[in-house]
Amino acid sequence: MDFTHLIPSPSDIQYALLSTLGTLLNRRSATNDVLRPQEDFDIDPITGFVPPQPLPRLPAEYEIWEDALSEAPEVLRLVDDLSGEALALRAEGEAWRAKIRARPTLDVSLLKDQPRLLQRAHLVLTWLVQYYVSSLPTTHPPTPKRIPESLAVPLVEVSRTLGMAPILTFADTITWNWDLIHPDQPVTIDNMKLAHSFSGRDDERHFYQVQAAVELHGTQLLRIIEDYNQLPNLDDFTSIFKVIKDLTRLTAIIGEISDLIQSMRSGCDPHIFYWEMRPWVEGSDSKGPSHPGWIYEGVDPKAPELQYLSGPSGGQSTVMHALDLFLDIDHKLQTKRHPAPSAENRKADRGFMDRMRQYMLGRHRAYLEQLEKSPHSIRELAQRTPILREPYNNAVKALKTLRTLHMRIACLYVINMSKTENPRSVCPAAAMMERQASAMEAGARAEKREPIRGTGGTDLVTLLKAGRDATTRAGLKN
Repeated sequence: MDFTHLIPSPSDIQYALLSTLGTLLNRRSATNDVLRPQEDFDIDPITGFVPPQPLPRLPAEYEIWEDALSEAPEVLRLVDDLSGEALALRAEGEAWRAKIRARPTLDVSLLKDQPRLLQRAHLVLTWLVQYYVSSLPTTHPPTPKRIPESLAVPLVEVSRTLGMAPILTFADTITWNWDLIHPDQPVTIDNMKLAHSFSGRDDERHFYQVQAAVELHGTQLLRIIEDYNQLPNLDDFTSIFKVIKDLTRLTAIIGEISDLIQSMRSGCDPHIFYWEMRPWVEGSDSKGPSHPGWIYEGVDPKAPELQYLSGPSGGQSTVMHALDLFLDIDHKLQTKRHPAPSAENRKADRGFMDRMRQYMLGRHRAYLEQLEKSPHSIRELAQRTPILREPYNNAVKALKTLRTLHMRIACLYVINMSKTENPRSVCPAAAMMERQASAMEAGARAEKREPIRGTGGTDLVTLLKAGRDATTRAGLKN
């Protein structure tokens, strides 16, 4: 896939560096009206929410974690994979899990003052948890899946220090999950390679690469937001002219991100995504509230972190949250904007976007909280400045288009695929028994069909429609 047009030019990099220098030189004294610069929140001026270098390997004291992660793809397969290769590996897979259960609980205090090593520890431990859980034999009836103390305790401690959920997140799969092809060259999408993959498929590499490209491309959005928040006077002609120019550029960038999202189809087969990739990243609540979740052994079951055990989701992209906050998109369904939320909108999980912030790095979440409290609403500025309404509305329309395209991708990769047969269930008898068991369970409950859920356990279609409609409501009347 060609991402050449997204590689920052020398002038772009120079602009970012000069912009950062200007921010540092012109930083005003702290008042309620001045926002802290993005660098204070571990946001790089060139790579944004993506670290400026690959995460380093953990030190020797934690080598057993790194070794276990290297070994996992060789010996573990999804529990419902009934292929000959998978069945032949079952004994080795159980031996891998037994070693995990028998290992000591390592002290993570050596990492607490080293943010990048903490991030690497989070990535390694969450991938190990997913490998462990997704390969566990099923039980009938289903019982909670137990995460061994050797993984659970250090993961919760690391997550608490980083201020994020103790489970695989968008950061662990996208923004942190890469190495450089040429270490002496800059961080660009064409110089990045996937570090870890569950399926080993090129489809999975493409899926993650597209999302990493969105994150890097979104750095341009962050520059626009930063420039806006550093304007000394929003009401003078020079500032208004700059806002018009930046909103026009913002609209174009959102369109480019839409193109990136559509490029998902060129390199990731929906069947492979749904049956070979998606099951590896499902979280504790991925099958809904009626199914038993996970137990973190050695961790207080009332620990607040254990409220957030959904799988990774595009809803955890900090770039997209920042864009929503900048354009003042209201996802809380408490708005007086028109058209009013529909009955279907009200069925959506109202706390989804706020909950997704708990899966982000704590410093990145703090940045979003600052944006949310900003006294300089660009929507309010556009309301009182007629010349700004059209460029503001164009940006909102572009974001609505992006969300519509996202819905189409979700339908193709999740909704449609949920109606297909699992190609890994090659044993006819087993497949028949599984279908019979599902039919008996459905009949016993006498309930209507369960909604199609995202990796976060939510009703996917309803949630995506609510997000699109919330975006529509932000538009202003000319």
